[in-house]
Amino acid sequence: MPRALNPPTSVRRLCQGILSSDRSLLAKAITLTESTLAADRRKSEQLLKRLMPFTGQSIRIGISGVPGVGKSTFIEAFGEVLTRAGKKVGVLTVDPSSQKTKGSILGDKTRMERLSRNPQVFIRPSPSSLALGGVTYHTREAILLCEAAGFDVILIETVGVGQSETHVRSMVDFFLLLMLAGAGDELQGIKKGIMEMVDGVAINKAEGENQKASQMAKADVLNALHLQPTTLAGWPPRVLTISAREHIGIEGVWKMILEYQHHAVSGGYFEENRKLQNKQWLEESVERYFRVFMNGPKALRQKEQLLKKVMNQSLLPTEAGRLLWNELMKG
Repeated sequence: MPRALNPPTSVRRLCQGILSSDRSLLAKAITLTESTLAADRRKSEQLLKRLMPFTGQSIRIGISGVPGVGKSTFIEAFGEVLTRAGKKVGVLTVDPSSQKTKGSILGDKTRMERLSRNPQVFIRPSPSSLALGGVTYHTREAILLCEAAGFDVILIETVGVGQSETHVRSMVDFFLLLMLAGAGDELQGIKKGIMEMVDGVAINKAEGENQKASQMAKADVLNALHLQPTTLAGWPPRVLTISAREHIGIEGVWKMILEYQHHAVSGGYFEENRKLQNKQWLEESVERYFRVFMNGPKALRQKEQLLKKVMNQSLLPTEAGRLLWNELMKG
């Protein structure tokens, strides 16, 4: 019997490759987790179960900010600081999805060309696939795979500040918000929920004539943060001024994150937060599978029948919902 020209990589081979830091197999594994095929999902779960004992040793950092704030420039400068400190860095970036192809539009390796050539760095751009929250549906799996491959720091760059952007906070240890000078204006466009969740703020592009405005922005943000409730970690969020383009203040961001990590670990919050993240992951998974179930052919047919009765007012919407649920539970 002739063999397939491109047989799928086995779970065992993927596991061995990831544990030996094989980047091509790491990329294949992340692609596997992004697949919507049932067989691929089962294979992905088998792989992650094998790798779980080798995960959890990194520090996970979420990086957010409005478009144009300089997230990619910052990550490139920050990545260089981290690798000089001997760290292996995984960068998971989320590009907006094309409405036609559902693929990435920007292409992060072209936006971080210098960093992508660094042998201590792995960059994985993924399309958002129109998922809410500025991250993909499978960012969590990608984090675990990068940790199993030996990356010490995982950076998650989100699409941009929006209504559901706080979703990224539920999967990272430290949440960094990048802002620009003129913070009085920017604060009006930033959701209160995001300001409540930040662990640190960096005012970017604080160079040249913009330095004075950046200091004023720093004061505005500090005043806004003082109005927020104390974080669960008991950590007062800090505000720094930086210039990613000029590589000014980037080391200070890493120092701030290390100080936060020490504070959170010593206070027991770090581990507790990881457990809360797993709880959130379970809840999201249940909700997602329920949405898929409710959009199946059987559910859609029954909803259409009930909708006609609701529209002609022969059935209450609440009653229709109960009847639909009861029918689906019958199998």
